Amino acid sequence: MISTLLVANRGEIACRIFRTCRERGIATVAVFSDADGGALHVREADTAVRLPGAAPADTYLRGDLIVKAALAAGADAVHPGYGFLSENAEFARAVLDAGLVWVGPPPEAIEAMASKTRAKELMAAAGVPLLTPVDPGSATEADLPLLLKAAAGGGGRGMRVVRQLADVKEELAAASAEARSAFGDGEVFAEPYVERGRHVEVQILADAHGTVWALGTRDCSLQRRHQKVIEESPAPGLTAALRTTLTDAALAAARAVEYRGAGTVEFLISPAGRAYFLEMNTRLQVEHPVTEEVFGLDLVALQLAVAEGAKLPPEPPAPRGHAVEARLYAEDPAQGWAPQPGRVHELTLPGTGGGHLADRPRLRVDAGYGPGDSVGVHYDSMLAKVVAWAPTRADAVRLLADALRRARVHGPLTNRELLVRSLRHPEFTAGEADTGFYERHLDALTGPGGDGDDVRHAAVAAALADAVRRGHPVGGWRNLPSRPQTKTYGEHEVRYHRTRDGFRIEDDAVRAVAVAPDRVTLEVDGVLRHFDVSEYASGRDGGDLGGDSASGYVYVDGPTASYRLRAHPRFTDPRTATAPGSLLAPMPGTVVRIADGLGEGSAVTAGQPLIWLEAMKMEHRIVSPASGTLTALHAVPGSQVEVGALLAVVTDVSQGDI
Repeated sequence: MISTLLVANRGEIACRIFRTCRERGIATVAVFSDADGGALHVREADTAVRLPGAAPADTYLRGDLIVKAALAAGADAVHPGYGFLSENAEFARAVLDAGLVWVGPPPEAIEAMASKTRAKELMAAAGVPLLTPVDPGSATEADLPLLLKAAAGGGGRGMRVVRQLADVKEELAAASAEARSAFGDGEVFAEPYVERGRHVEVQILADAHGTVWALGTRDCSLQRRHQKVIEESPAPGLTAALRTTLTDAALAAARAVEYRGAGTVEFLISPAGRAYFLEMNTRLQVEHPVTEEVFGLDLVALQLAVAEGAKLPPEPPAPRGHAVEARLYAEDPAQGWAPQPGRVHELTLPGTGGGHLADRPRLRVDAGYGPGDSVGVHYDSMLAKVVAWAPTRADAVRLLADALRRARVHGPLTNRELLVRSLRHPEFTAGEADTGFYERHLDALTGPGGDGDDVRHAAVAAALADAVRRGHPVGGWRNLPSRPQTKTYGEHEVRYHRTRDGFRIEDDAVRAVAVAPDRVTLEVDGVLRHFDVSEYASGRDGGDLGGDSASGYVYVDGPTASYRLRAHPRFTDPRTATAPGSLLAPMPGTVVRIADGLGEGSAVTAGQPLIWLEAMKMEHRIVSPASGTLTALHAVPGSQVEVGALLAVVTDVSQGDI
């Protein structure tokens, strides 16, 4: 029996595993890097062991240090979570060699499926349909588009779509570098990229006594940068025959490697309805909660039971209803999904923590951050997963969209609004979304939406709350200014007067009914609307990516949406000015490389990638804003840069500075 479990991971998945351990009476041990010293998973564990350093390669990818930590803390078992070393056979062997229980599949099974190239060979031998691999070195126009994939990992890291032969070499280098950083292995392979394909997977669970369960299907087609964003179970719109094909192939894959524990077999479904094996993930998936909600199971508890030698019942429970999960990321979808590090001021999402007692719709939140925590630059930017279950798909989708809309998420910019719009998009509600969903709809989903007046009303609420917060009461015997007070939030200038009876807004359609420092009620065209207003101290450690209290953010949670509004100072600080054509770091990170041959005096073209930054386990390109000459280059490979750091300057020699 397992008495003390070390989780060789961080963030949301570590917290998720600890929750099950507490329910089963198992003591918990966390490991943490220097960057995670105060993280939520460290606070929730019974004990914790430091891994010196911050980069994954120095901490969470150091299997030797993690095994030593388990022994030092008195743990008798190790759970790898997902990502990092979760699919590393050598790490699994090291855990077992140390006399610890490995909560995962046998190292041989991990090894068989760890390399996607080898896994495809096994599946071909078993008769599972596959996409034909392509040698990127000899690819022709007829092979395009190509999908480059890391052989040793998943999660979208080390994956690129190539649509032009001229880009193959560069994208191979980028994919290999990203894969090496995330998994310690830079091997990359290529296969045809199926346009408008669907990503469908089957959850499996196997014991050491020959029983293998196939726990339905999951659709994970909504992806950004080949990393899943919204997942659901069961996958909608599949024929009974196709479901049988997927289930049979998944069971065959598990039995072929004598699998044990939880795993996932992933498939690509073509528009014609053909299934192609993609890979087998020999670990728990991020999206496992939708399967748990549909089948009424705790997959982590079952992983622990299987590791202890328990025997599964011959058949799993029958599925019930529908579950949908959305991943809440600290990122800006409109700016190439750029991660947004910073302080989380508030993260309040409606949830019931799961439960399977009735057919009543329910919400569940699995979070890796809490108020006061900081999202750093070294790891994935996922804040939480929000899951809705209901008897029908339509009800589950509607419930999830509404829960995200009502959430209070203050701090770094997030993808919350994108998630809400995605869940309400006709293509998704009809169950017809595919992996190209965001390629087609991202501009519309991130552009201005709804009534443009909503943002203006939120700005009015912020301005009035600020007036009260700064100690400007109304009424009493004092002089009142005849000129309007002004405050600008984003693109909206608010003009108002303080009167003895309250506030008068220079907008005939809006009337201030009640004003407090944190809550404002406006009457808009005869309808009362309530706005909750929150403001936090700004600064480099305040989650607002620099700036001061005069130009920080205000968070307004309104009746139809929430807004993160930048409050503009009355006067511009000349120190904030930058030269035209300056390329500034959009986030803190590490300069991993610069374009070949690039130097001061180099001619560059608009949109040309010049510098690559690595942040949150992803590479981000800094491109030239226009065609011209590179007149300054400050970026140095290997150097750490802060947000706003000057990386380079591009000058248009014919028109002067740009």
